[in-house]
Amino acid sequence: MSRKTMTSTARRGRSSAVAAGPAVLWFLLFMIAPLVVLFVVSVGVRGPGGGYLPGFTLANYGELETRLVPILNTVRFSLIGTAVTLVVAYPLAYYLAMKAGRMRMVLLALIIVPFWTSMLIRTYAWIFLLGNNGIPEVLSTLGLADDLRLLNTPFAIVIGIVYNYLPLMLLPIYVSLERIDPSLRAASKDLGADRLATFRQVTLPLSAPGVLSGCLLVFIPVMGEYLIPVLLGGGRSYFLGNALADLFLQSRNWPLGAALAGSFILLMSFVVVGYSRLTRRLAGPLPTEGVL
Repeated sequence: MSRKTMTSTARRGRSSAVAAGPAVLWFLLFMIAPLVVLFVVSVGVRGPGGGYLPGFTLANYGELETRLVPILNTVRFSLIGTAVTLVVAYPLAYYLAMKAGRMRMVLLALIIVPFWTSMLIRTYAWIFLLGNNGIPEVLSTLGLADDLRLLNTPFAIVIGIVYNYLPLMLLPIYVSLERIDPSLRAASKDLGADRLATFRQVTLPLSAPGVLSGCLLVFIPVMGEYLIPVLLGGGRSYFLGNALADLFLQSRNWPLGAALAGSFILLMSFVVVGYSRLTRRLAGPLPTEGVL
C-alpha cells in the first residue's frame, strides 16, 4: 500500500471518528453513565435517614423477592394488555391496509389525533366513563346490569392499557400489511387457496415482523407503567412503577430501588434480544407449503 493511500485511509478514519464523536458522547452521557450510576447505587447501603451511602453489598438484590408481587403483577398485566391490544389492533390495521380505500387517511387521523393530547387527560376521561356516573349508570338505566363496578378493577387497567397504547401496536402492523405485494395474495388464490388459507400462509407470515414490533413497543412501556394502575386500578394492583416510586420517594430506600430498576432493565434487555433473534428467523423466505 502506497504512502498516499495510507494517508487517505487514515484521513477518512479520522473524519469518521469526528463525525461519530457527538453520537458516541451522547450515548455515553445519557445511556451508559446513568446505568453505571444505577449499578453503583444498587450495591450501596441505605442511609439512616434514607437515600444512599457508599458501600458494596449484594444484599439489595437478595431482597428483590420481597417485591415479587409487583413484579408478577406487572408481567401479568403487561402480557394480558399486549395480547388484548394485538387482538384489537390487528383487524383494524388489516381493514385500514386492505379495505379502507380512500377513507384510509381519514380513519388513520381519527385514530392518531386523540393521542396528541396528554395521556393523563385521556386516562381521566376513562375514569369518568368507567365510574358510577358513566357506563355503569347507562347500563343500569337500560336494565342491562345493576351495581356494575368497572373502575378500580383489573378490567379498567386492561382497558386503559389498550386505549393508551393502541397506536403503538396498530401502526407497525399497518405498515407491514400495506407493504405486502397484492400479487402474492392473488397468486395464492389462483393456486386454489381460500381466503383463510391465504391469510394464514401469506398475509400473517409477512405481517409477523410488524406484529412483533408492535408487541415490543407496547410490552416494554407497559412494564414501566405508573399512571394507569394508580388512576384506573385505584392502586389495588401494585405495579413495578408503583414499587419504584415508593422505594425512591416514600421509604427512600434508594439502593433497593436501584437494584429493582437494574433488574427490570436486565429483563427488558433479554426481551429485546429475544425479539431480535425471532425477527431474524421470521425474515426468511415466504412459506409456500400448503398453497400449491
